[in-house]
Amino acid sequence: MTSIPTLVEGRVGIRPLRLRDTRDLDQALMTNRSWLRQWEATNPNGFTSHDVRGSIRALQTNARAGLGVPFAVELDGRFVGQLNVSGITYGSLGSATIGYWVTQDAAGHNVTPTAVALATDHCFFTLGLHRMEICIRPENAPSLRVVEKLGFRYEGLRRRYIHINGSWRDHFCFALVAEEVGDGVLRRWREGRVPAGQGSVPAEAIAEAAQTFPV
Repeated sequence: MTSIPTLVEGRVGIRPLRLRDTRDLDQALMTNRSWLRQWEATNPNGFTSHDVRGSIRALQTNARAGLGVPFAVELDGRFVGQLNVSGITYGSLGSATIGYWVTQDAAGHNVTPTAVALATDHCFFTLGLHRMEICIRPENAPSLRVVEKLGFRYEGLRRRYIHINGSWRDHFCFALVAEEVGDGVLRRWREGRVPAGQGSVPAEAIAEAAQTFPV
């Protein structure tokens, strides 16, 4: 796990997720259950594990295989969530996906966009990846605001993409490639240089997502 850095910007930091985070992680998940349930990935076969320690071990194993980077998210040094870089592919694709969650009391302090920017810059400039993707449910307004702030481009609607809160859910897909942010996602955002409207979802895409998918 020594290859996973600790990165800090102001009050917000991301660091390696460790087994000793089990208690804080379990407490955060229980305390914020109603806040997080609507965005929580579930198993379509009906069984979902709540083994927090086992989940951390699995993420660490994935990281040792070079397939992911699990971060704990902190605000003022306090554990407030997770950010996982997953599906890392090197070579001709050079890409990965970012997923995240934060506690309700951490919302509204720019925790998530700062954490996402730090992680994306690490993936671009240290890991040498070329493309980073984030997929968000159309109903998840706070997360849509994150990609809008950071200027992740809208790339399309993925129908019934991930099983969340008991059903297959549509997701909007957003991405950035390294060439778009030569001096970093964090710096571009902090300096107010995100192109206007780059992270916005087109009206026709919103209308399409509102249509009921035939079962």
